[in-house]
Amino acid sequence: ALAFYGKGGIGKSTTTQNLTAALAEMGKEIMIVGCDPKADSTRLILNGLAQQTVLDTLREEGEDIELDEILKPGFGGIRCVESGGPEPGVGCAGRGIITSINMLEQLGAYEDELDYVFYDVLGDVV
Repeated sequence: ALAFYGKGGIGKSTTTQNLTAALAEMGKEIMIVGCDPKADSTRLILNGLAQQTVLDTLREEGEDIELDEILKPGFGGIRCVESGGPEPGVGCAGRGIITSINMLEQLGAYEDELDYVFYDVLGDVV
C-alpha cells in the first residue's frame, strides 16, 4: 500500500494522476476513485473534462444505475470515478465516499483485472 498524505493544495491529486498515467503507459490496469467533494481527482486523466459524480448520479437517477454512468475511461484506459460529496451543509464527505465505494462494489467495478486502484482522498478527512 502507498499513501500520499498532507494538507490541501500540496499536489496529492497531481502526483496521483501522474503516477497512474505512467503506470498505464507501462500497460497496467488502473482505476482512480476521486474521493474529494470538488470532484477534480480525475480531470487531467479525462483531458480536462469534469465528470458526473456517483452521488450526483444517485441523486438524479436513483439507485438503478449502470457502471458506465459513473465510470469513464481516460488516458491509457484508466478507469475514472468521482465520488462527489453531500449537498452543502448536509452530511459528511466520508459517508459519501463509503456510499460510492459500496456502489462500485455492487456494480462490479472491482471484478476486472485491475493492477492498482487509487483512492484520491481530500487532505482533511479524518
